[in-house]
Formats: sequence, structure tokens, C-alpha cells
Amino acid sequence: MAKYVAEPFRIKMVEPIRKTTREEREQIIKDANYNMFNIHAEDVYIDLLTDSGTGAMSQEQWGAMMIGDEAYAHSRSYFRFIDSAKDVFGDWAWFQLVHQGRAAEKVLMPLLLDKEQGKDVAISNTFFDTTRGHVMLTGATPIDCVVEEAKDSKLRVPFKGNMDTKRLRELIAEYGDRIGVVVMTITNNSAGGQPVSVANIKETSAICKEHNIPFCIDAARYAENAFFIKRDEAGYQDKTIKEIVREVFSYADYFTMSAKKDAILNMGGLVGVKDPEAPALNGVKANAIVGEGFLTYGGLNGRDIDAFAVGLQEGTDYHYLEYRIGQVEYLAERLDEAGIVYQAPVGGHGLFVDAAAMFPNIPWYEFPGQVLAVELYKEAGIRSCEIGSLLMDHDAEGNPVQSAFEFTRLAIPRRVYTQAHFDVMADALIEIKKRADKYTRGFEIAWEPPVLRHFQVHLKPIE
Repeated sequence: MAKYVAEPFRIKMVEPIRKTTREEREQIIKDANYNMFNIHAEDVYIDLLTDSGTGAMSQEQWGAMMIGDEAYAHSRSYFRFIDSAKDVFGDWAWFQLVHQGRAAEKVLMPLLLDKEQGKDVAISNTFFDTTRGHVMLTGATPIDCVVEEAKDSKLRVPFKGNMDTKRLRELIAEYGDRIGVVVMTITNNSAGGQPVSVANIKETSAICKEHNIPFCIDAARYAENAFFIKRDEAGYQDKTIKEIVREVFSYADYFTMSAKKDAILNMGGLVGVKDPEAPALNGVKANAIVGEGFLTYGGLNGRDIDAFAVGLQEGTDYHYLEYRIGQVEYLAERLDEAGIVYQAPVGGHGLFVDAAAMFPNIPWYEFPGQVLAVELYKEAGIRSCEIGSLLMDHDAEGNPVQSAFEFTRLAIPRRVYTQAHFDVMADALIEIKKRADKYTRGFEIAWEPPVLRHFQVHLKPIE
């Protein structure tokens, strides 16, 4: 029997959610062009589209918002935030506030990648969608370099998010000075929320230093990654989450971060620059002023900056992380009992159902992950997200790109849903699996934008 880790908090305020009928949902998803991003939130019963900005803030965060200093420059909120950031990440030369993670990428990536200057290749353990998009917008080519173990969803080994360092060396030998940056995504979202070990981060950093390549961490889920390190990597069981985080970040030159994940904030992001002499430091400041606002507010209200400072601390609390990851493990155990395949072991922020295994008769170019997402919504009003070949944009020559994975991601908002909601998720997936052999066709694209297509794409069922 699956065991549920009890919440390390009690509920003080609730938000009503409405239920719809299956008939209503079938019309809603059709009107949305079978795109989960087009469904109105009020028509969703359990919203697992993303864990970004959807968490419940604590009473301490709400209280901190009441003392927010809205001064345009060098507010008290800013300095409270800097103290908190240094406590968590270490004494970096510069922390640049921005309004969210993709803004951090927009600020930093053009400084490291420039096709005209010959820096037209970027490598990652796996790029997530917006990072990949910002790499491509510079004219550079993103290359994923995750370990082979990640490509077998049934294989239960730790740290399936790791960089394949042998292949990284081969890519460096092939592309040489054309490589503008190596990005380590922690946890590795597109590979199923899989963690990355300290040993792998350290080795990747050393390879980058050997070849004078900037090493950047995509840090959206830095605290969850630290939890897995503490639990599963030898030598770290007696370390605190903060001690692990500081060591991880000591190996990087830069980091980008969406604060909407592990900082449990509704809006916010960060760019970190370690070296005060870093070539990109002045460019980070200039790009932030042009695109985000003055350096000390970076597109955020003072009250949000204070909530950010508190959220950084709460996100590294061990008991909170144990509960959060325990929720996903509870769902995974229920799926194990039903024989439903997912990226195992589960990562921190969600469960990634292997839609290709669920629907073996649907080819990758008909997007089995989207089929499962649509069926989940029809079945129980659950909104999820495809992480597969639909997520991948066309390559530079305009050809479709097959993803290494065909997942349907159930991203879990922080401190939002209870055990009963997780049982609804499991029951819905079990019902779909019972009729899985009846699904033989997927979707075709009716319209798509040139970049980050999955946010806007229009789909139609293939009859």
C-alpha cells in the first residue's frame, strides 16, 4: 500500500475549484485546439500544467510582502534579498533580479552566444524549452548531452539527469571554440525531473575550465536537486541542504534561475555572476536595465523581492522537501501497482508518464504525450503538459525533431494539493490505461509559430 508523507503545515485558507462534466470537457478541449495552454483555468479541476509560479506562499512570505520597500533604487527589500541569496548560494559577485527565468536567459544567453562571433553551439545535460529557445534566438545550436540511462524510463538508477561527460568531451573535440556555454539543468526537467550528482557537476565544471568554456547552472529546482544528493549520493548524508547547494554553485561561473519553482514565488527570477571580473558582468547589468528595470528591482515589486528572500530559505527546508518529493513518490507507487510506466525513479517536481509506452501504436510524430494529456483532461479535468516531440521546435533546416522522450508531465504545484487529489490523478491514469490499446492515432499540427510552438500550437485529431 502506497505511503503518503504528511504535510509539514496546516491549511489556513482555501480556494474553491469547480468540477465539469466529461461532455463539457470534450467541447472545451476541442475549442482550445487541443492545446492545454488554451484551456481556461476555471475549467480545470487539478492543474498540473506547470509547477512554475503556482505554489502556495507561506504566512511568512505574505507577511514579508507587507514590509516591501517600493523605492526605485537600492530599496531595503533588495538588501534583505541579497543577504538571503548569499546565505543560500554563497558569496557571488552579482545577483541580478529579473521578473522570471526566461528573462534571466534573455539577459545572459546573448552575452555568451553570438553566431557572428563564432560562438554558435551550446551544450546541456538537457535544455528545457525556454532555454533552448533563447539559445536558438542567438543563432546558436542547442545540443543535449544527457547520460544514456535517462533514455530508459524503466531503469531505476540515481542521478539519471547527469551530463554524459564522455560525450561532452567528444563534442568539445568536434566543435572546439564554437561552444559558447555549457548549461547544467538541475533538476533535469525534460529528462523527467531527474537529479544531477555533485560528482557529475564537479567533473563537468572541470572539463569546462580545461577548455575555457563558461559553465552555467539552470537553477530552477536547485533545492530539490540538493535533497536527492543528500539522500542518494555517498558522503552527503550529514550535509545540510544549504551546504550542498553552496558546494554545487561553487563549481559554476553563471546561473539562471526561475524563482517561481524552488523559491516558491508567484513571479521572479535571478541571474548569478560569480567572478567580479567576468566578461559578461557589465553586459548582464546593461541588458537587465534595458529589458527588466533598474538593477535593484529587475522587474519586480519590492514586496515580491521580500517574498523571494523568504522563499529562498523555505525552499531549502529539509522537512518541506521530504514532503514534496514524498507526494510524487506516493503517486508513483500507485502507478506501479497498475503497471503504468513513467520516468523512474521519480524526480522532484513532477511525475513524467511514458506516453510512448502507454500508447505503443501512436508514432512520435503524432505526439503520444499530447494524446495522454488530452485524455487526462477528458477523464478527470486534469491539465498536464506534453514533454516530447511536440515540445521540440524544428531544426535550423526546418525539419521536425524527434525527442528522446515522449512524456506527459504531471507537474506538482508546491503546497497546493492533498492526498485525495493524488488519488484522483492515479485513478484517471489507471482508467486510461485500461483502454490504451484502442488509441492508434494522435494529432497533426494545424498551425504553429516559428519558436516555442507548444505554447500556441493548434492541433487536430487524425481520423
